[in-house]
Amino acid sequence: MIRLGMIGGGQGAFIGAVHRHAAALDGLYKLVAGAFSSNPETSRASGQQLGLSADRVYGSFQELIEREKQLPENERVQALSIVTPNHLHFAPTKLALENGFHVILDKPMTFSLAEAKELQAVLAASNARFCLTHTYTGYPMVKEARQLVASGALGAVRKVYVEYPQGWLSNFEEGSDNKQAAWRTDPSRSGIAGAMGDIGTHAFNLLEYVSGLAVTQLCADINTVVAGRQLDDDGAVLLRLSGGASGVLIATQVAAGEENNVRVRVYGEKGGLEWQQADANTLQVKWLDRPTEIRRTGAGYVSSYAQHNTRTPAGHPEGYLEAFANLYRNFALTLQAEQAGQTPTPEALDFPGMEEGVRGMAFIENVIASGRSTQKWTEFTV
Repeated sequence: MIRLGMIGGGQGAFIGAVHRHAAALDGLYKLVAGAFSSNPETSRASGQQLGLSADRVYGSFQELIEREKQLPENERVQALSIVTPNHLHFAPTKLALENGFHVILDKPMTFSLAEAKELQAVLAASNARFCLTHTYTGYPMVKEARQLVASGALGAVRKVYVEYPQGWLSNFEEGSDNKQAAWRTDPSRSGIAGAMGDIGTHAFNLLEYVSGLAVTQLCADINTVVAGRQLDDDGAVLLRLSGGASGVLIATQVAAGEENNVRVRVYGEKGGLEWQQADANTLQVKWLDRPTEIRRTGAGYVSSYAQHNTRTPAGHPEGYLEAFANLYRNFALTLQAEQAGQTPTPEALDFPGMEEGVRGMAFIENVIASGRSTQKWTEFTV
């Protein structure tokens, strides 16, 4: 069992509880320590609520890393889950990696691309492992879609569409007592992007993951719809991809009535596919010359990657928490295999990491620059 520590995610936080549920689902982690808030009293209260020993609850991430490092190797935390707002990702991740702790980090990876590149260098110089929680790649049918494209069954990819519509910021929520809206729309805490950083990075990651292609050029239309908002809350991006394919990415937080219905479509020479989170157990495969197939989670015909990430019999919904847990599970299986001197399986190694994090930050900076530019197409630079 991997001994886990958490930085952030204390009382009043949203994503911390999601990470804890995900880590606990397969019994591969045990939460043993934490610095749950920059306020030491809140951190202590959060740790008490979670049933942790008082001497393993710390007032800062610096104290956590320093004190845990002094414990015997068979007692100290082995991995740190970092679930703070964007501007507080870099410092604890860098310190953790420098001290040999594995890191599971919420996305987007950092506040800026420069910070992301620095973390990439720190990781390369360490013996630690790194996982970035791009949740939607954890769904079994998303993995099935990726394997289907990679197999060549659809032929060369020609067109990719990805969209992430939300409606929760249709009003000026940051003007009320909404903690999530307050930091996600604040450039001093979120970075240079709003919707494109918060959910656009998910869409970008999903597009590259499923298609197996890399964005090479883009043309972005970035909007701030709600009066008084400091960051973008809506946008659409035309994309050119490696191999000659083209794509469209839409991310908006002002689509009133929408929840989190992430959707991806990939079209090749011979057929296409479609997956959406509202029906996450289903992958539609559409052929040029024969009827559409409906592939389902839990069926015996799906790939080893989809099977590996499925927990329940066919017909039982596997949702957001399970997809999130698949990232934690695969990361744990990778760590356990390496601790035992074994090579992790390809299925276990299938989780987002540093490269995805750097490309996600490059997406943010490129898409905002394109949105501000009068040039139609700009190069995607990392």
